[in-house]
Amino acid sequence: MDNASVLIADDDQAIRTVLTQALTRIGMDVRSTGNAATLWQWVEHGEGDLVITDVVMPDENGLDLLTRIRKVRPDLRVIVMSAQNTLLTAVKASERGAFEYLPKPFDLAELVQVVRKALMARSENRVPKQAEISEEELPLIGRSPAMQEIYRVLARLMATDLTVMIAGESGTGKELVARALHDYGKRRDGPFVAVNMAAIPRELIESELFGHEKGAFTGATTRSSGRFEQARGGTLFLDEIGDMPIEAQTRLLRVLQEGEYTTVGGRSAIRVDVRIVAATHRDLRQLIRQGMFREDLFYRLNVVPIRLPPLRERKEDIPDLVRHFLALAQREGLPEKSVDGAAMQRLTAYNWPGNIRELENLVKRLVALYSEEVIGSAAIDEELLDSPAGVDEEASDKSENLSDAVERHLRAYFAAHGDNSPPAGLHDRILREVERPLIMLSLDATKGNQLKAASMLGLNRNTLRKKIRDLGIPVVRGAR
Repeated sequence: MDNASVLIADDDQAIRTVLTQALTRIGMDVRSTGNAATLWQWVEHGEGDLVITDVVMPDENGLDLLTRIRKVRPDLRVIVMSAQNTLLTAVKASERGAFEYLPKPFDLAELVQVVRKALMARSENRVPKQAEISEEELPLIGRSPAMQEIYRVLARLMATDLTVMIAGESGTGKELVARALHDYGKRRDGPFVAVNMAAIPRELIESELFGHEKGAFTGATTRSSGRFEQARGGTLFLDEIGDMPIEAQTRLLRVLQEGEYTTVGGRSAIRVDVRIVAATHRDLRQLIRQGMFREDLFYRLNVVPIRLPPLRERKEDIPDLVRHFLALAQREGLPEKSVDGAAMQRLTAYNWPGNIRELENLVKRLVALYSEEVIGSAAIDEELLDSPAGVDEEASDKSENLSDAVERHLRAYFAAHGDNSPPAGLHDRILREVERPLIMLSLDATKGNQLKAASMLGLNRNTLRKKIRDLGIPVVRGAR
């Protein structure tokens, strides 16, 4: 890297000076300019081992210049800097062949490290496929440092099929990140299929994911495609993977290891052709220690981990988010509203236990329920005072009876299918789902004494034995 030639283009004289001094100190030959035309002239004449360029320059957009550089000198590595700190900028820089994207303001030590890495790395000699990305609808909002790092990671992942694990509290936007990976990725022309693992009963997992053949079980009157088949050529989003039953984890692991699956009742192996993106609000490592999540499946899914920060860790993004939600409400036919400075301060000071989802719902209520064109802090205080946020959901569920719990799970299960109907045979599968834990807990309560368990359940002993066998319930020998 000694005497390496670095070309810098930025219309900010101060940035050019700082970069020139820092790189010269480590032995590099630096040339700088405030416009794209001069940089292009240097590149076209074969000068420079590395380019550092801003995006917004007076005579040309740096991303457009990047495309031209890659065509004439595909081996020349380019580092892109920008104060337009959005996911779109990061994705475009990556897709057009940038070695690295750095948001402004950047850490000087980090930039020097990236420069060293770029000069040492071998060029991949590829001209990346460019995508038509709309400026109108950005899937993720925020320019905080926490979001900048996420944008950079996402940009690197767009051209790959690597499996991604998204972790974050409820309401942080995990599905938005998954959709961004799909919509801007190499599988953008395929389907995006989302399935909430928490909404699917244990006995339905296999047919839900992999489909079933006609006659595979009681009630299976027609063939049904599974989510893997529906997502073929696209992305399969496994939401709330931490709530997946351990038996289903084993089946999923086998499919990921072998790269193929069979439908329930089927004989022919089907190759897996999907990108897997998983998400969870739970601590999977803790679940592993508790024996509730398979460690080998965790490593299969956790190829590229992404942690979404809660809103309280990125409060500087709240004004942008509020303005975004106000604009969305207006496009949906609600009146145009704005938020005054005091109200925005109140929103920024709040801790948002429900994260972005809570903020979005609040903005919608404010727009719909308050007549003022400019919403003040009094309205914010009134809404936050009445907000149920912060009430522990698990504690609130303790008063729920069995019928309510079953109905809640079934509603979530039907909702997970959207406009589609669940696979045929639902009645029998639901009964099995309820019957299995009932018998297991009854056996546990009687220390494995099947005669006592049968009496408690009101079943014939032979009937109980048959159910134990059919449901695959492990028999634990205990006191009789």
